[in-house]
Amino acid sequence: MQEIYYNFFNFEIYKEVFPYLLDGLWMTLLLSALVIPVGVISGLGIGILSITLTSRWSRTLLAIYIDVFRALPPLYLLIFIYFATPFLGIDLPKMLAVVLGFMLNNSSYYGEIFRAGLQSVPHGQVEAARSTGLSAMQTLWHVQIPQATRNVMPDLISNTLEVVKMTTLASAVAMPELLRVARDAQSLVYNPSPIVLAALIYLALLWPIVRLLSRLEHRKLGGGH
Repeated sequence: MQEIYYNFFNFEIYKEVFPYLLDGLWMTLLLSALVIPVGVISGLGIGILSITLTSRWSRTLLAIYIDVFRALPPLYLLIFIYFATPFLGIDLPKMLAVVLGFMLNNSSYYGEIFRAGLQSVPHGQVEAARSTGLSAMQTLWHVQIPQATRNVMPDLISNTLEVVKMTTLASAVAMPELLRVARDAQSLVYNPSPIVLAALIYLALLWPIVRLLSRLEHRKLGGGH
């Protein structure tokens, strides 16, 4: 037990490295605050295109985009964007490269979620909205999107949780997010306790969202009661 305490739950090391991990936590929160809205907005655009495009070629291209970026591991995508773009004469800042890489990956997942949500809205409600004089765009924004979002809210929250955890991949391009700072601290103290502390911080950060997701899923299974 003493060795487990010393190597994984060393409170002296916790106190020593906690201020540095806080800096990494702020970077993680900043990344999340940038990546999540960009992913949601671009995913909503893809979801709308999925149900509105009529051209066979345009629908095929959209399907290829979704399939490719869902299939590509986000870590490889991030590394490729950051390290390959300089050969094209484009020197992207780390933050922009991370946001772009995550956007390409996340937009495909959010897009499929929104597509399912939009398709779940009864066609009769769309026709009723149009009969009141609303245009197709007004019906989309005021009727379809709000209902679609409610219908897939558990899936949106679940995917957002994965996006927050995905920010740890930014350490691959030396972004000083929480995991990167914890690994640096580990190399300084020669002890894995900073990694455990980082995991505990992630748990404290995401646990309330997990509980919210669980309640929403139970309400959905219970028919909203």
